[in-house]
Amino acid sequence: MSVFKFAAKNTLRHPLRTGLTILGLAIAIVSFTVIQTSIDAWHAGAEASSPDRLVTRHAVSLVFSMPVAYADRIAKIEGVKQVAVSCWFGGIYVDKSNFFANFAVSHNNFFDLYPELVVPPEQMEQFKSERNAVIVGRKLADRFGWKIGDQVQLAGTIYPGTWDFVIRGIYTGAKATTDEGQWFQRWDLVDEQLRQTMPGRAGNVSTLFIQIHDPTRSAEICKTIDDQFANSAAETKTETEEAFQLSFVEMGKSIIVGLEIISYLVIGIILLVLANTMAMTTRERVSEYAVLKTLGFTSFHVAGLIFGESLFLALCGGVLGVALAFPVNSLVAIPMSNFFPVFHVSTMTITWGLVFAFVVGLVAGLFPASKAIRTPIVDGLRIID
Repeated sequence: MSVFKFAAKNTLRHPLRTGLTILGLAIAIVSFTVIQTSIDAWHAGAEASSPDRLVTRHAVSLVFSMPVAYADRIAKIEGVKQVAVSCWFGGIYVDKSNFFANFAVSHNNFFDLYPELVVPPEQMEQFKSERNAVIVGRKLADRFGWKIGDQVQLAGTIYPGTWDFVIRGIYTGAKATTDEGQWFQRWDLVDEQLRQTMPGRAGNVSTLFIQIHDPTRSAEICKTIDDQFANSAAETKTETEEAFQLSFVEMGKSIIVGLEIISYLVIGIILLVLANTMAMTTRERVSEYAVLKTLGFTSFHVAGLIFGESLFLALCGGVLGVALAFPVNSLVAIPMSNFFPVFHVSTMTITWGLVFAFVVGLVAGLFPASKAIRTPIVDGLRIID
């Protein structure tokens, strides 16, 4: 019988202890994946950014708007491919608890800048031909049971009033990490309404999304854009889309750091759990190891038994934890969908979970193996169970 097969059989000598240890390790791995997936979800917007897209906003804050005429001036700058306008609409559907991201965008080219938002051509044509048409993500449509042709009413907050819309398109994400929980309506409808009710607010937008030909020139083009509007009534700040998204992430940096610390504390906890189990096991088998040494087994064999058992427990817990991670994260994603539209367990998270399980198995076996090797045969034989 090989040393590692012997080690595997040793784990079954205390089924309850072994089962509880593996279950504890699995729960810790699941907790690690949930925390890491939450952190990934926080960064999802930045990770989905394209290097050929820039964002221009008011230099002071997103709260302030800019003249929509800036779009035409930016479009004439060398290196700029096209410019699309966008405003946070902030409409409420039925109740405030039904939160979802809703934007008013330029209908003629916004989706050209975002090829990852896949809309059937015939639906896009409908969107472009009707003022009150909207395009929603598949996840958002499923959430409220919407389908093409449904009439939906939003209560305005930033733009007061009751707004009636018709679902004319449902987009899907080109990737698993694409946010399918957004609502896009036409900016010209909002602007038209403002010209009639609040003329002073008409003709303004909060953000301009810019597509450039050469991503390597992004810094240069950003400076050119901002220089053009320097000392104006609405100075601008232009940055890459990734930097723009990361500015939102920075707002919750302390939370993210806290989650990171907790995720590593979880790894420390499973290390202590397994180390305690292996210490108990080694203490119980001191005389057995002494007998093995008497029969000619080397320190390498004794260490192999201990490390083999520790790794077997750790990897069983790790594999079970990974298997449970997907259904558990799917359940967690349901209540979190309003805050994290993309809640996807990444391959990297799973890989790190298994790597940590392996490392914990090795570290947990160090002290017990060292003690078993250093204990003299005579002292080991004196211990009677």
